[in-house]
Amino acid sequence: MEFYQKDTWLFLGDSITDCDRNRQDPYDLGHGFAHMTADQLNHMYPDGDFTFYNRGIGGDQSHDVLARLQEDCLDLKPDILVFLIGINDTWHHVGAADFGFAGRGHRFEETVRQILTKVTASGITRILLLEPFLLPYPADRKSWRVDLDPKIHCIRQLAAEFACQLVPLDGMFAEAAVAQGPQALTGEDGVHPTTAGHQLITQALLDRLSDTDKQ
Repeated sequence: MEFYQKDTWLFLGDSITDCDRNRQDPYDLGHGFAHMTADQLNHMYPDGDFTFYNRGIGGDQSHDVLARLQEDCLDLKPDILVFLIGINDTWHHVGAADFGFAGRGHRFEETVRQILTKVTASGITRILLLEPFLLPYPADRKSWRVDLDPKIHCIRQLAAEFACQLVPLDGMFAEAAVAQGPQALTGEDGVHPTTAGHQLITQALLDRLSDTDKQ
């Protein structure tokens, strides 16, 4: 994805994006991949004029992002949107009667489609769309796949539909976990990245960027 050294970046999502940011400080980026990505870009381009916002909120599902989209995305007018959502649309419904049923995947798809429709209609067209991901530790996380996997496929389909840059994190985390073990990447819950997990996401983002100012 092309970028410019005067771009405004917005990281939008749930706790993986939030990563303990100070919500009283509109420019605080937390301690995860949003912060790491900004640090890397500022280091690589010391004369750049980037602006970075983190609007991740722990616990958010897709419908929560849709409800706050105006204030936490559209009003900020980002040039680049980095968007990760979906794991809580599964996690918060473990044990529900409809867990894993097709209707849940359809509702998720329509909610994310509404988000992307509003975003692109506002003129935000450079979007890095990140897959939700899950590693099989603890062992019960394997049973979540019946609900999460359709959501991952939705993200892939929507990335193509809205011409987003897909970042296939689920496969990337699975690959890295074979070599390093899942706990090295997502600790004790299979979801929240460790420092190594956040570094993986950061590198995945940087690998997909092309500096237009240097072309």
